[in-house]
Amino acid sequence: MPALADQRVLITGAGQGLGAAIARIFAEQGGQLILMDVDGAGLAALNDQIGGAAMTITVDLADAGATAEAIAKLPGRVDTLIHNAAILRPEPLEDVSLETFRATLDVGIQAAFQLSQAIWPAMKDRGGALIFVSSQSGIKGFVDETAYCAAKHALEGFSKCLAMEGEPHGILSCTITPGKPMRTPMSEANYPPELKADWIDPARLAPAFAHIATTRDMALSGQRLNAWDLSQEYPS
Repeated sequence: MPALADQRVLITGAGQGLGAAIARIFAEQGGQLILMDVDGAGLAALNDQIGGAAMTITVDLADAGATAEAIAKLPGRVDTLIHNAAILRPEPLEDVSLETFRATLDVGIQAAFQLSQAIWPAMKDRGGALIFVSSQSGIKGFVDETAYCAAKHALEGFSKCLAMEGEPHGILSCTITPGKPMRTPMSEANYPPELKADWIDPARLAPAFAHIATTRDMALSGQRLNAWDLSQEYPS
């Protein structure tokens, strides 16, 4: 199975939180990283922390044209995609603007489609892994999360289809939920006190992503995985 040192890995939402934690562990294991985020300063700071070897692309993934321009900068093949970028702005239905609804879906599922479609042809020749970060909002509904739940539910269906199309080519596609409340800027803004009392550093969830990328266990394809459980079973 391909070690991370032999892989080119694209991580979205890498400027902070879970995406940054994943980037750190992949960098430690020698992965060739391509990091995307709307926060260019966050990307630059992270790249400094991990030795400056990553390729960083500042892009608003809610913008299809900007996403296409970012894709055009990719250096050839991508072996593993981790689509972690998301927007969560809790609001009751009557207060959700069309702009917010569209941006949430565009980052969550439109960008997933654009990125996956772009790297798919090379993956068909070599195999690969597509890992889509989901959440409980991709499994059930929550009050004030109409846009976010819609985006995560769409991501679940998208991943299942890619798992079926990718199987003959050794392309694994899965979704993964944190499995534990994690302390990130998104959760800082949105978690109730009871979840904040039990949250963990996202670095404790990052080993799960390294396990999926390096084993490419096709038995995991099409599944919704739990990052906490996998990280406990396969710590790096």
